[in-house]
Formats: sequence, structure tokens, C-alpha cells
Amino acid sequence: MMLPPVTKKATGWKLFWLTAFGRAYPRLVGQQREKSWLFFDVFFPMISVASYVFVYRAIQAPEDYIGFVVVGGAMTAFWMNVLWSMSSQLYWEKQTGNLALYIVSPAPMSAILMGMSLGGLAATTIRAVSVILLGSLIFQVSYTVVSFWMLLAIFLVCMVALYGMGMMTSSLFLLFNREAWHIANLAQEPIFLVSGFYFPVKSLNFWVAVGASIIPLTLGLDAMRQLVFSTGASLGFLNVRLELYILIGLAVVFLTAARYLLAYIEKLAVREGRLTEGRR
Repeated sequence: MMLPPVTKKATGWKLFWLTAFGRAYPRLVGQQREKSWLFFDVFFPMISVASYVFVYRAIQAPEDYIGFVVVGGAMTAFWMNVLWSMSSQLYWEKQTGNLALYIVSPAPMSAILMGMSLGGLAATTIRAVSVILLGSLIFQVSYTVVSFWMLLAIFLVCMVALYGMGMMTSSLFLLFNREAWHIANLAQEPIFLVSGFYFPVKSLNFWVAVGASIIPLTLGLDAMRQLVFSTGASLGFLNVRLELYILIGLAVVFLTAARYLLAYIEKLAVREGRLTEGRR
């Protein structure tokens, strides 16, 4: 009698990365199933971009402000992805019954959320690039890139910090339970304002801008504008290198906090035998 071959179980970092890839794969493939989503994900942000562009042209604002709006409109895609597909994710998984499977599986929760973030980041980048290309062509935006490598570093570190924040807040949203939906709705528009998506954050009160810098997109967007527009440096909030260092610090803080909060959620679920239904 022949015995079936023994399958070696993945452990450690191999399990972590296999889990991340497995959770990212559905989000990558899912983008191919409903191609109409891509159209609406680009069309609706372009409406907001166009409205601000027409306002700036009506008041004869500097031409670089048009570029500020186009870049800010593209970056809103990342914030919406973090807010709805990361921060609220564990709450929605609980509602559909998948969260219990995540808790009892040997895969770490951080790997599951990282897979979600990688899949969402790849899909959202396509939408953001589409908005920038269309906005630049339609509104004739010109760019003056000061340093491509610094621009790339700012973008990558900003994304790590932003999705790290999404991983951290996903645990908090789960603890808030049914209030997650209301918190997500509440956080949407205020962040658009204080993070300076459609205008230089320097225009705000200094301490308001400092407080808004807890959102990685605030400093990331400000630094990228300084690097791609001729008047960006004069309208920047802080020095680009300083903003890069702050973003690195935020990335470390958010990822560390996410790790401990996710571990706390798992222990709470195992100890109480329920997934925080009655908690606020």
C-alpha cells in the first residue's frame, strides 16, 4: 500500500510571504473581472479634479495650482483604498464570516493584511496613474522633476506609512465594531481638507498642518509637489528631506503599532471565544 506524499508545511517567513501573496492575488485578478470599475474609478475623481481646476482658472491662480489639483486628485485613490479596503476590512470580514477563519488559521494576521495592501496598492496605482495622465493631457499640466530618485523614495515611503496606518486602524475599527462604518464616513472629507489634496497644505494654520501630518499623505503629497513643480518649493510646508525622515518615522510607528494591535485582537478572540461583538 502506497502512502500519499508528505507535504511540508510552510512556516516562518515562507508562510508569511505565501499568505501575503495568496491574499493579494484575488485583488489583482478581481480587477480583470469588472473592467467597468476602472472607468468609474477614473471618471469620478476626474469630476472633482475638473471642478477645482475651473475654480482656480476663474480666480486666475498660478498655473502650477492646476498641477497640484491633478496630483492631489490622483492621490485620493490611495486614501480611499486605505480607508475602505484596509481600515474597514477586518470589520467587513467579520460581517461575512471570514474573520473567524483568519483567527484560527496558522497564517499571521499581519501577512493577511499586507497581502490586502499589496493587492490594493497595485490596483490603485493604475487608477492614480490614469488620473494623472488624463488630467495632464486635458488641462495641459507641465512638470519640472527636480530629482526622480527622491520622488520615487518619497512615494514608496509614503505608501508604506499609509498602508501601515491602514493595517493599524483596521484593528481599531474592529474594536469599534458597528461604529466602523460611521467612522469611515466621518474621516473621508475632513482628511481631504486638512491633508491639502487640492491646495498646498502650507495655506493652513501651521499647527493644523502639523496635526494633519499624522496622515502620511499630507507630507508625501507636499514633498512630491515640491519635486515636480517649479513653484513647489516656495509653496512647500517643510523641507523635502525632513518630510522624508518624518515619513520613515511614521512608517516604523504604524507598522509596529499594527503588529501589536493585531496580536492583541487575536489573543482577545482566542481568550473570549468571540470576535468582540459587544465591545465599543
